[in-house]
Amino acid sequence: MQNSVLILDFGSQYTQLIARRVRELNVYCEIHPFHKVPEDLSPFKAVILSGSPFSVRADDAPHPDLSKIKGKLPLLGVCYGAQYLAHFHGGKVAPSSTREYGRANLTIIKDAEALFENITENSQVWMSHSDTIKDLPENAVTLASTQEVINAAYRIDGEETYGIQFHPEVYHSTDGKQLLHNFLIEISGLKPDWTPGAFVDMTVSELQEKIGDDKVVLGLSGGVDSSVAAILLHKAIGKNLYCIFVNNGLLRKNEFDEVLHQYKDMGLNVKGVDATARFMDALKGLEDPELKRKAIGRVFIEVFDDEAHAIENVTFLAQGTIYPDVIESISVNGPSATIKSHHNVGGLPDYMKLKIVEPLRMLFKDEVRRVGAEMDMAPNLLGRHPFPGPGLAIRILGDVDQEKVRLLQEADAIFIANLKKWELYDKVWQAGAILLPVNSVGVMGDERTYEKCIALRAVESTDGMTADWVDLPHKFLQDTSNEIINKVKGVNRVVYDISSKPPATIEWE
Repeated sequence: MQNSVLILDFGSQYTQLIARRVRELNVYCEIHPFHKVPEDLSPFKAVILSGSPFSVRADDAPHPDLSKIKGKLPLLGVCYGAQYLAHFHGGKVAPSSTREYGRANLTIIKDAEALFENITENSQVWMSHSDTIKDLPENAVTLASTQEVINAAYRIDGEETYGIQFHPEVYHSTDGKQLLHNFLIEISGLKPDWTPGAFVDMTVSELQEKIGDDKVVLGLSGGVDSSVAAILLHKAIGKNLYCIFVNNGLLRKNEFDEVLHQYKDMGLNVKGVDATARFMDALKGLEDPELKRKAIGRVFIEVFDDEAHAIENVTFLAQGTIYPDVIESISVNGPSATIKSHHNVGGLPDYMKLKIVEPLRMLFKDEVRRVGAEMDMAPNLLGRHPFPGPGLAIRILGDVDQEKVRLLQEADAIFIANLKKWELYDKVWQAGAILLPVNSVGVMGDERTYEKCIALRAVESTDGMTADWVDLPHKFLQDTSNEIINKVKGVNRVVYDISSKPPATIEWE
């Protein structure tokens, strides 16, 4: 990559969003921690410094060596990055006397400045800082101000170095994308050539060179990431890719057969393995969510290992790792604390002795879908909602048995079918039904019932890190509730979950 952007991460919650905005401009970028600046900077034509929860005035403030960057490459400091460039190069940063958080407007913009080309006064920006730049370095020029912030943007004379005390990457900065375009395309001279088609061509070529005539095994889940990874590998090595699709007995109704046929129709060399009995035996009597996850993960590895050993001379294990997973593993603060075990099985044990290949490791989720569309994958496969690796086991609260799975599959199938019928499925990021561990009194005909309760969950999100519940039409909820109660024997009550994340999580376990 000789046409890339380096983003140095100082721990901001918005760093990934900066990268996504850069990628939306069809420019490739990479995130690196501030204390791990790459030795070889030749691939990068511009550098962006992220925001940070730190203050530049603090003793433990992030303090990277920028001697190979500042004045040598186009440089844009965002929020903390802007304050860092000012404070350690002759300027002064001090606590702000007024609250500088939320929406603001650029009341003054200096004329004929490349960074603000096609951006007019009163443009809305998003502030998020408690310090402010009181004095700029001697060779700096103010480019923009808000009512409260004099030095909202500046540049250094004689350099392509810029600082802005607002966040252009967030939705609330209405001309943020234009500003990034100005910096990257117009000032830095980057070419917008990071496209799905270019990625497919480059990745297929790299996979062919790396794998050669060796064999690769890949565990398919039915989800978007593993499916797109499989098609990329199939384009590169054809029948030398061996896909294994395991039925853990916890998939949605008819999903195993439907998805397996779809994979075969796509030309994949795929084997379906029905291991329902093994998973159910392992789950017997388990109520704790973590124990259920661990049991499912263990059995998956055992089944996958059995099937992989049946293929002679396998060299590589393919995984659907995507860029947020990579960023998390090298983040400024290290991997975040575990709230719960990850929904998907993360790799296989060392005894399998396979080399790893991860064709999607530099893509965000939305990019994965665009790459899949570039390869003419079926829209219904690309548009599938995220589904947890342990499947319905963590949507059945408490212990799991086949009757509970059947009941939940039937209720979930009605919910999902109605979302599609009402043309709501593609407007929802994730949806599903949850079987609650309670019975309640009901009346059906002239008889008293004492049966199960189903909770419905539908959320909107971009990455699953935060999520809001979807305000589904009341008539939809009414019809869906009636249909579930009338058609699913064992259910006499349906409720709708209106919790957002945070404080709740998307899944109940």
